Amino acid sequence: MTELRMPELKLDADGLVAAVIQDDATGDVLMVGYMDAEALRRTASEGRVTFWSRSRQEYWRKGDTSGNIQVPRSIALDCDGDALLIRVDQTGPACHTGARSCFFTPVDMVDAGEP
Repeated sequence: MTELRMPELKLDADGLVAAVIQDDATGDVLMVGYMDAEALRRTASEGRVTFWSRSRQEYWRKGDTSGNIQVPRSIALDCDGDALLIRVDQTGPACHTGARSCFFTPVDMVDAGEP
């Protein structure tokens, strides 16, 4: 069983922290989910990434229904203590749409001139 030792995690008003999921092999950002302390503990101890669903108000383990699992390889806390970076071995697509990454919709940036 893996134990977590990290500085204080700063949770938001709902007791959650954003978790950026990154492919360990390629460095691609795959998705963002939310975790509380228990989801983080489960991720480390079970060897599968677990999130807290804000819409369903329950824990969910990535890949339990799709088979597209995420095995955590490293967990890092950002400098403010309010976000996590979890590097994973990804099986299959990470996005519920079937895309490899959830970040596939471009946003057009319009030059507004000098500030």
